[in-house]
Amino acid sequence: MSFEHWLAFAAASAVMLAIPGPTILLVISYALGHGRRTAGATVAGVALGDFTAMTASMLGLGALLATSATIFTVLKWVGAAYLVWLGVKLWRAPVAAGAEGAAPAEEKPLRIFAHAYVVTALNPKSIVFFVAFLPQFLDLSQPVLPQMVIFEVTFLVLATLNAFSYALLAAAARKTIRKPSVQKAVNRTGGTLLIGAGLLTAGLKRATA
Repeated sequence: MSFEHWLAFAAASAVMLAIPGPTILLVISYALGHGRRTAGATVAGVALGDFTAMTASMLGLGALLATSATIFTVLKWVGAAYLVWLGVKLWRAPVAAGAEGAAPAEEKPLRIFAHAYVVTALNPKSIVFFVAFLPQFLDLSQPVLPQMVIFEVTFLVLATLNAFSYALLAAAARKTIRKPSVQKAVNRTGGTLLIGAGLLTAGLKRATA
């Protein structure tokens, strides 16, 4: 694989990742609602979720989703319902009494990690996207497997940095919030974003994936 192929893939991936989708909305919502302490859990969940989606694509699940309307629809609705549920949960989350707005006790890092992982890994559009996206940058005159591994590692590094940047920016904005009424509004804004992302996911068309 030439450096030009890798650079083109990295640039295209960076542009694509910079556009907020359901996963980034989840990262932002948790950072706004619970602060910087959730960044590690959410980013780790996103990274593992992207790894799962890309690996599943390489193993053929992406091609199956692209041809099976039933499987695509089931996975789509599961992901959409999960996003809406998370949005409602964040909307109703209690506001911490402290000035820093610590996360509610029930929001353990492992649970936040699981939420980020499921939202990222269960996005059928992401899995199908990798099937259509990766082949454009493969050099078929060279061994394919090493190229796919390099592309996957590259994408995961960029996705992790992107999610972490969004989390830190959102957490930094939240530090200026002190009034419980404003914190409550932030939680509800984040919850609304997640519900909206769930509704958008529910409206995905297999043909546009």
